[in-house]
Amino acid sequence: MNRLKEKYINEVVPSLISKYNYSSRMETPKLEKIVINMGVGDATQNSKFLEGAVEDLTKITGQKPVITKAKKSIAGFKIREGQSIGCKVTLRGENMYNFLDKLISISLPQVRDFRGTNPKSFDGKGNYTLGLKEQLIFSEIDYDDVVKVRGMDIVFVTTAKSNEEAFDLLNGLGMPFRK
Repeated sequence: MNRLKEKYINEVVPSLISKYNYSSRMETPKLEKIVINMGVGDATQNSKFLEGAVEDLTKITGQKPVITKAKKSIAGFKIREGQSIGCKVTLRGENMYNFLDKLISISLPQVRDFRGTNPKSFDGKGNYTLGLKEQLIFSEIDYDDVVKVRGMDIVFVTTAKSNEEAFDLLNGLGMPFRK
């Protein structure tokens, strides 16, 4: 079993039960999935950018990304409906905990001038979004193989009903929030 999943079961769940007075272990919020999204707007001019992003996401997550397509045409951005403009990966179960462990313990501490993640990035329904400026913080990415340095959004979807519950859940799992 994964180190973080054990920590969730043995430490986080009992602390959440005592803090919020849940009547059952099943009521405690849990991490449902992690969605990693990479927008590749430049793919309209050069399809190599999208291939590079797909390759990077595959290396980072160990899973093949789904290519996302534009829902509407936007003339200002030179995007037509149905055009490939990004890729995303949804992690669940063991892969999700492995990725979270790697993100918290290895990748985020490598960010220069890292003071913690923003504790205000919750959406009101218990989900947390983290934006990264570059994919190079992950050890799997080799700087020489990168087509273009680009950022990504990482969304942590939880079963929590409020921001406070989700904050306590992620904090208990070791997310380095800014004080």
